Amino acid sequence: MSGLEQLYQQIIVDHYKHPHGRGLEAGEETSHQLNPVCGDEITLALRWDSAGQRVEAVAWEGAGCSISQASASLLAALAEESTGEGDPWTTDELTALIDEFREALRSRGTIPLDEERFSDAAALSGVSKYVARVKCAMLAWVAAEDLLQRRAV
Repeated sequence: MSGLEQLYQQIIVDHYKHPHGRGLEAGEETSHQLNPVCGDEITLALRWDSAGQRVEAVAWEGAGCSISQASASLLAALAEESTGEGDPWTTDELTALIDEFREALRSRGTIPLDEERFSDAAALSGVSKYVARVKCAMLAWVAAEDLLQRRAV
């Protein structure tokens, strides 16, 4: 295993053990996603700014493998970073991020996630080589996409 692969593996383990964004509040609109093959579950909420235009935070609860739980944590951490830089995501920006994430994870290792754009979430690039694990990594991102689609209606 290369040094980069070891670093990526450590990032996933760290986010599994010390998750970001964990904890939902009563009354939040959520999306619940389940991977019936392995039993992973994620319930996710997007927290919006007072104008309802930008995502201020990602909150979630879940159970399952380290990849599904770390992926939810990494999405929440990425939202924290965007807010910390004073530029929370618009609906279009988050949609584009989800689309890029999906494309990379479905590439079977041919398209790595851009570290500049995805920060530590780029550690999930290696999952794309393991088709059975892609859905695990996608659960939180699909939940976010579901919430965005419901909001657009």
